[in-house]
Amino acid sequence: MGKPVYEAIVIGGSWGGMDAVIQLIKPLPKLYPIPIIVVIHRKKNVKSSLCDILSKYTVLTVKEVDEKEVISAGTIYIAPANYHVFIEQDKTFSLDVSPDVLYSRPSIDVLFESAALVYKDTLIGIILTGANADGSLGLNKISEKKGLTIVQDPTEAVIDIMPKAAIMKGPVDHVLSLKRIQELLLYVIR
Repeated sequence: MGKPVYEAIVIGGSWGGMDAVIQLIKPLPKLYPIPIIVVIHRKKNVKSSLCDILSKYTVLTVKEVDEKEVISAGTIYIAPANYHVFIEQDKTFSLDVSPDVLYSRPSIDVLFESAALVYKDTLIGIILTGANADGSLGLNKISEKKGLTIVQDPTEAVIDIMPKAAIMKGPVDHVLSLKRIQELLLYVIR
């Protein structure tokens, strides 16, 4: 594998999002050269086992985001419960407890917007199944910066509100089934 065209992938989802992420990460090879940062809405005050669960389905390293951590290839980063995740210009993480965005902390929009400013046209943004419009503004920002924007086909989403909101806000490069998104994630590293 040569140097990938894309430098980062951001994924957002809520209701049904974990199962969708599992389907996307299962086939990724150990030397997957693009870091993946994931926001999945969940309860704020419950100890999360998201990393443990996702680790069972991938050969990649899965870990919660740490403050000031350098973003590295071969890693799937999970936004911690009750913290917004920002990506800084030096490609490190910053955690924040500012107010909820669309009733959510972590917010998909916060991650996507900050990632778009840093990675610009080398970013892939993916919106999955979910029960509110979080992520639609962030995906729009990725599009403005010429990144690749992908939305799960609402007809196969557990809850179609999030994908439909992203499509309506637009523009979106691709509306795809999970299987096709999975194939695209493998294609972009060839």
